[in-house]
Amino acid sequence: MKAKGVEKVPACSWVEFEGKVHEFRVGDKSHPLSDQIYKKLDELGLEMKTMGYEPTTEVVMFDVEDEEKEHTLVHHSEKLAIAFNLLVTGPGETIRVTKNLRVCSDCHTAIKLVSRITHREIIVRDNNRFHCFRDGSCSCNDYW
Repeated sequence: MKAKGVEKVPACSWVEFEGKVHEFRVGDKSHPLSDQIYKKLDELGLEMKTMGYEPTTEVVMFDVEDEEKEHTLVHHSEKLAIAFNLLVTGPGETIRVTKNLRVCSDCHTAIKLVSRITHREIIVRDNNRFHCFRDGSCSCNDYW
């Protein structure tokens, strides 16, 4: 693809907080709160696993071990954006995320669980549709 001048657009998610737009990319650690964001993701990951969550490593398309694929999935841009919002907003506040690409199936499953764990409504606008996650389910009825 590169030989033909075609490049893959990197996944990116945005959230607005206090009039400022915060941008997140896969594995991004440039945010001033990145240590806290990653800690929050780890906490959520443990809670999700107790609920039976297993990362869907098939959606990661490069040739690496499953453990590395799982690590990559945990740090998708929308998960980082949601963890940031959980840190900076109050209990019960709706979380709104905009993403430039389609939400992968693993993130979709994870966000459903996060909405249940945190008792939050999470709205994600990807390049296909709006997803409204509430109490462990999504408005798209898992058809996206």
